[in-house]
Amino acid sequence: MALLQDLIQKIDDPVLRNRIMKETNRLIKQKKFGLVFEDHLPECTPLYDVPIRVGSKVSLKSGKVNNFFIVQKIDGEKALCDNRETHEIKSIALSELVVIAEFGEPIYPTLKQIDYVENAPDSDLWHTLIEADNYHALQLLEYLYAGKVDCIYIDPPYNTGARDWKYNNDYVDSNDAYRHSKWLSMMEKRLKLAKKLLNPEDSIMMITIDDVEVCHLKILLESIFSECTFQIVDMVINPKGKARVGKLSQVDEYLILIYMGHAQTVPDRSADSGVEIRWPYLRRSDIESARGTTKGGTQQFYPIYVDEESGKIVDIGTPLSPDQPLTDAREIKGAIAVFPIREDGKHMNWGLTEKSLRYALENGCVRVTKSKNKYQPYNFSYVTMPSIKKALSGEYIISGIRKDGTKIITLPNGNEHQRPTVWKETQYDANAYGTKLIGKMLGEKRFSFPKSLYSVLDSLSIYLTNKPQAIVVDFFAGSGTTLQAVNLINALDKGKRRCIMVTNNEVFESEAKALTAQGLHPGDSEWNKLGIARHVTWPRTVCSIKGHDIYGNALSGNYGCNKEEYIEMDGETINLETGKRVRGKVYKKTKVPAYPELAKINMADGFKTNAIFFKLSFLDKTSVALGRQFKELLPILWMKGNAIGKCPELKEVNLPPMLVLPQNRMAILLDEIYYLEFDKKLSEHPEIQTIFIVTDSESAYREMVCTYNDKDCYQLYRDYLDNFRINTGR
Repeated sequence: MALLQDLIQKIDDPVLRNRIMKETNRLIKQKKFGLVFEDHLPECTPLYDVPIRVGSKVSLKSGKVNNFFIVQKIDGEKALCDNRETHEIKSIALSELVVIAEFGEPIYPTLKQIDYVENAPDSDLWHTLIEADNYHALQLLEYLYAGKVDCIYIDPPYNTGARDWKYNNDYVDSNDAYRHSKWLSMMEKRLKLAKKLLNPEDSIMMITIDDVEVCHLKILLESIFSECTFQIVDMVINPKGKARVGKLSQVDEYLILIYMGHAQTVPDRSADSGVEIRWPYLRRSDIESARGTTKGGTQQFYPIYVDEESGKIVDIGTPLSPDQPLTDAREIKGAIAVFPIREDGKHMNWGLTEKSLRYALENGCVRVTKSKNKYQPYNFSYVTMPSIKKALSGEYIISGIRKDGTKIITLPNGNEHQRPTVWKETQYDANAYGTKLIGKMLGEKRFSFPKSLYSVLDSLSIYLTNKPQAIVVDFFAGSGTTLQAVNLINALDKGKRRCIMVTNNEVFESEAKALTAQGLHPGDSEWNKLGIARHVTWPRTVCSIKGHDIYGNALSGNYGCNKEEYIEMDGETINLETGKRVRGKVYKKTKVPAYPELAKINMADGFKTNAIFFKLSFLDKTSVALGRQFKELLPILWMKGNAIGKCPELKEVNLPPMLVLPQNRMAILLDEIYYLEFDKKLSEHPEIQTIFIVTDSESAYREMVCTYNDKDCYQLYRDYLDNFRINTGR
């Protein structure tokens, strides 16, 4: 642009020069820098549960959802429809039509219960699966949980050109010249809503993606989450590799981490789970650290007294100067004084000062084992020096006790045990621990390219380990791996993390063609039962929680994720050619669990938790305002009250004046005349935390809730109509 402006200055005609310069400056202001993509036609949503009326916007169930008609007249089982673009009038069977909503048109959602699984009747923890277009589900969740979500994990379509996703109900494939632009447009709308859900002070978003869109997505994320910090993890998910003709074999994908506020990933699971961390020997090994040397100092040659019967350290002596004999050390009855002396008799130094060793010993950070060294009959090992320094400065947490009595340490915000950004462990194999795992539960392959359970588990664990009450959202839920991973984390530490999953109920393209050939359409029961939500996500959720497959057979194995490794064995081996004994290390190939702590959890035991399956549906505004659809709203109110306990249902024809639900820690006043009685009942149940008041009077509402300062209060139905309305582009 600078060169263009210089050239414009060379134009002799001042009027022409000024006019061109003015237009150029206008274009400069319109220039988009960074990621540039087209704004496509807004997405339309089919509303299968909404009845067709005169004036409704409708489209063909089997057609493009944004090619719609206006219903002019309904005559029996047919509707006279006016095409929006061509204004061609057609008579179409009602069974072939579906009401649609364009972006920006207010619609009023509710949740219709489809099913539930209860494997912990005494627990008030309930997970949620919502069958819905995730854009409208996110708008609903914005009303329910804005700023309250701790972690969002999504695995969106990778846009590889494999017709794995739709835009406006039409598959986007590699022949679509705007496929990248459409994908970014689709993602942008959802990511902006997702940001509103996250706790701005401390939360994290995790997105998996492959090389096709990773660069575009990263730039898009930087524009939406401009105040956040990012990291990208390279994860090997296909060790065999995905063949690409004439190119390198693809074995990995990426995990993008977006840190909100002061969010941080916790130290590596090995520091928390009891898996051994590095314990170096206490005796120095380098000759520069020998006794009396400048590097070794004069304070690190001292006796450690070990009880001869128990083999435990009973005391630590004072340092000896370089010229003092060992006999100057005091004696302790029943204990042996151990010095840092090598097998060849060379005097060395200990790796810690006497003061640091005492502190490490007091906090379970020292181990004692027998030694064959006649000069030093016991070996000592300890937690690393940076850990001790942190301990001395107070940055130290004891998170558990091992079977041998030693303590497990964690170092908040330390670097000693943080994971690297390259994950190549075998348990991330999507085929072995994704496809085959789901097949084990569902009896067949029902889903393409599911995530490895352990890649999701480890992704979530890096942030959720110290958040036992976290809310986790996945709005591209797919096969439901996220919920199973959350249940595993809860099983490890008895946490109460709650997972909310959202997925549509699309059928695979091949199934759609077969169903269409049978005269079936989306929304038909035969079509719905083969959709992802009902055919994959929910059955998998039930099977993993109950511990059996879809046929009722107990699942085999445990969650330890056995993998083959060579382990070192004690003993000798025989050279088969010479028959002579060979001394040295012996190794044996065996299967060991990648997660020893998970090996104790059998798949057949399931999980002591509960989950409910909803379908996002839509209500009539007028009926809501008149209080005619309270029963339909109850699941929404339950979720806004933090989904505690089993979702309540009203089966009575007439509505009660109030609902006081201690098991759900919520209460609803439907008739304000009964406020005094309602208030009295609330005083009897201090555990109730969420209160809904149905009233049209703002002043009456304020007066009724003025004494409930410690509770979450909401006004119905004004609150619903003003804030719960979605799809308005807010």
